Amino acid sequence: MEKYLRLLPAELKEVISYAQNISGQLEYRAYLVGGFVRDLILDVPNLDMDIVVEGDGLKFAEALCNCMDGKLTKHRRFGTATVILPNKIKIDVATARKETYAHPAALPVVSPGDIRDDLARRDFTINAMAINISSAGFGNFIDFFHGKDDLLLKRIRILHDLSFIDDPTRILRAIRFEQRYGLKIEPHTYSLLRQALKKGVLEKVDKQRIRDEMILTLKEREPVKYIKRISKLIGLSFFSPKLRPAQAKFLYLAKAKKEIAWFKKSFPKKRMLDAWLIYLMAMLKDADRAELLSLCRKFAFRMGETKRIQSYAHAFNKADTLLAKKDIAPSKVYQLLEPLSYEVIILIRALTRKKEVKMNIEDFFRVYNGTRIHVNGDDLKSLGIKPGPAFKNILIKLLYAKIDYQFKSKEEELAFVRTLSIKKWS
Repeated sequence: MEKYLRLLPAELKEVISYAQNISGQLEYRAYLVGGFVRDLILDVPNLDMDIVVEGDGLKFAEALCNCMDGKLTKHRRFGTATVILPNKIKIDVATARKETYAHPAALPVVSPGDIRDDLARRDFTINAMAINISSAGFGNFIDFFHGKDDLLLKRIRILHDLSFIDDPTRILRAIRFEQRYGLKIEPHTYSLLRQALKKGVLEKVDKQRIRDEMILTLKEREPVKYIKRISKLIGLSFFSPKLRPAQAKFLYLAKAKKEIAWFKKSFPKKRMLDAWLIYLMAMLKDADRAELLSLCRKFAFRMGETKRIQSYAHAFNKADTLLAKKDIAPSKVYQLLEPLSYEVIILIRALTRKKEVKMNIEDFFRVYNGTRIHVNGDDLKSLGIKPGPAFKNILIKLLYAKIDYQFKSKEEELAFVRTLSIKKWS
């Protein structure tokens, strides 16, 4: 495995070098594990490193953080920590552990273990490989469960027969890995997956864990094909009764994908979209506001996410009607769209059938969004206008006028203010 390590970028080799030195100083065995090893074998770039330590993982992480000037977050309950380096590399460090489950779908009970115990608790063989990065045995490959063979044979295989019962979210992860790497769920694993579904195991999982798995799925490069596969294999009702398989929903997702790509290409300097949220809103298009609020509460979405999910249901019909008017003033387009999030606006553009709506949204992003005026309160006082609520009204009128008439200078803005009834404001 040393040949794989030699091909890593310099910044990752530096992390491994520090980890090797620390393992020697602390007399711990340290291993690269899980997805990082899998992606290393597949030659897939991965800047998220997972290190398991036969020793005190928190102590190891603290030493690594100090050496590399990173930021450390500790998770004492599980004996894990995360180190974020200045170059954005993320290193998850864990104490080697065993896991047991008090009942199906429960969170695991953790106890200390060795590297074999730690790999045995993982979801699939392809994620249960390790590389020794200790001072002694550096580069040794550990593959108790033949994960490398499964990678070469392009198959996903579960580690033990109760795996889907212990943690039903592995069902969603199996589909995600299958689609991401072009693998196939092998027959015995598929049979166990179907048996677990018949027992309704996904309905027993903590809703926040289901939410997190769905978000990860929607963040994949080709989320539409992932959702199609989930829909075909297990259905979508475990997330919402409104997500019954329907060709229309896949069409919504495809349209959302097209508009997300358009936005990224057309406006690279604007803030990045939460594309996963657009896909989720597209999937939930047919739910009403009460149903959306109930779902957001059940899955504990953040307040900002909940507001955006709900606002689409309220905004679409109004935007689809008003933005279709050929003579709508630019300032009216701005007033309608500026309060909305980019995610909601992109979904409106994706799902409208009206050319005028699409064009007005493009104009909003290209011209009106981000418009600022030069005139301020001091300028208004110099015109004899008394400070107070009038300032806000005048500045809003000026902003809308600038959008409509495209004032180029502060002088033009002041000239417009003078056309207003100054006596009314003085």
